Amino acid sequence: MTASSLRPLGRTGLEVSPLGLGLAALGRPGYINLGHADDIGPDRTVETMERRAHEVLDAAFDGGVRYFDAARSYGRAEAFLASWLSRRGLEPRDVTVGSKWGYRYTAGWSVDAEHHEIKEHSLEMLQRQLGETRALLGEFLDLYQIHSATLESGVLDNKEVLAELKGLASEGVVIGLSTSGPRQIEIVRRALDCAVDGVNPFSCVQATWNPLETSVGPALEEAHGAGWGVLVKEALANGRLTDRGDAPAWFRKEARSLGVSVDALAIAVAMSRPWVDVVLSGAATVSQLHSNLSALDIAPPGSQLHSLPTRPEDPDDYWARRAGLPWN
Repeated sequence: MTASSLRPLGRTGLEVSPLGLGLAALGRPGYINLGHADDIGPDRTVETMERRAHEVLDAAFDGGVRYFDAARSYGRAEAFLASWLSRRGLEPRDVTVGSKWGYRYTAGWSVDAEHHEIKEHSLEMLQRQLGETRALLGEFLDLYQIHSATLESGVLDNKEVLAELKGLASEGVVIGLSTSGPRQIEIVRRALDCAVDGVNPFSCVQATWNPLETSVGPALEEAHGAGWGVLVKEALANGRLTDRGDAPAWFRKEARSLGVSVDALAIAVAMSRPWVDVVLSGAATVSQLHSNLSALDIAPPGSQLHSLPTRPEDPDDYWARRAGLPWN
């Protein structure tokens, strides 16, 4: 298997590589991944950050990655992606691009901001951010997702928003949602039941799943069975499942027994789930991207890895720990 071995994203009509690249850690100077400050170094000017983002994007594309994921709240991620697409001379048919709406980036390019992003799942926010995304990505936009849909925000019951998304889907844009938090399974199942005039606007979901947080798995399997595309994010638990992170001893032992890095094993385990279409790398450096890509060389993907014990933590404990990760 290689990163350029394309497969369908559910029944959406889109094609993705088994490994995708998310730009959450590349588009802004501050993020919650462990060691992010060391990854990007002291020079955090927009120009330097854009150059570094391009270097990682180049390494990903050259390694066969064909799915790229951004969001309005990822600082300048959409702008960096757009300038890279232009510099490489790529056409919409060459890649699959997803982005998200629902959070505003509010850090002002500062790591020490009180608030880095603010959620708003209103119709006005959808319309405004869709215009901003299209101004940058144009015809490259294939997948547009609600960013971290929650039951509390009411977005999955907002008929105006759902109708707007249904209209966007009728124009050929695939509509999805991303999820976070200990109630992911409820959110995905609620989205599976959404309807506007008898039509569900959603056909894709992006959720957190990794060997420490598996609770959403049954709902993702249901989504896959319904023909939805399934993307996995945070497969490395925001840096915990890396050689420099605090991966549990049992997982490090499994990685050593296979002769692979902790991050590669974590990604490979996620890829081995039969209901997963693409796993996102959150690499902030070229070396991290190459290490993530090595997950594609771990075999056998459908037997040994699928049966590997995941030993999940309690979801409430997992998400409380994630909420305590510092922006750096």
